[in-house]
Amino acid sequence: MNVTISQEEVEHVAELARLQLTREESEQFTLQLSNILKYVEELNAVDTTGVCPTTSVVADDAGTLRDDEVRPSLSQEQALRNAPEAVDGFFHVPHIIRDR
Repeated sequence: MNVTISQEEVEHVAELARLQLTREESEQFTLQLSNILKYVEELNAVDTTGVCPTTSVVADDAGTLRDDEVRPSLSQEQALRNAPEAVDGFFHVPHIIRDR
């Protein structure tokens, strides 16, 4: 199975993430992400019959969540300060799901 990612896909994801990549960075990320996908494909080929699934690879108490407590947080103005666009006190984002 050919598991690679195209440079166009990398550039599309970068655009969605609002990252400006140089041509060299785009080429580098394309190669690196393709290598990661190839490695994941190798892992998928490993026979795990009889291996119990795990939810975590760390100690049982390592993922313990902190107590839920009220703490100071950002004001609405601070949270929206770096937003590309805000409308009525909310982040405004473009539609990404189109009717077919």
